[in-house]
Amino acid sequence: MFKSIKNDRMIQAVEPDTCFYIQNYAAVIAKNSLDLTVDPPPDLAIEIDITSRTQFNNYQLLGVPELWRYTRRGLQINLLQEGKYVESNMSPNFPNIPIIELVNEYVDRTQREGRSQAIRAF
Repeated sequence: MFKSIKNDRMIQAVEPDTCFYIQNYAAVIAKNSLDLTVDPPPDLAIEIDITSRTQFNNYQLLGVPELWRYTRRGLQINLLQEGKYVESNMSPNFPNIPIIELVNEYVDRTQREGRSQAIRAF
């Protein structure tokens, strides 16, 4: 869980389904806990929104540069630009990989063929 602090007061707490340090990996390696007033936010947060909807402003306050959100309609990549999220067709963390197409294809394949078959095919 990450807490956003503003003017010494907590305004939001978020708990992504998963998150990763990619560009800032060296800044957080071997740390047992993080303090986002000092440490960088994760480079990538991933939310699976099947039963609830992710509030982008929570991640904007934290300054998470890339937010992936999977909904019933498929994967959406959002990049933080000038303090707001803008939808993108690609991930700057994985520039040569068609992430949206791959995720959507293999989730669909999981539903048609089963999880084990889809994982083997991937």
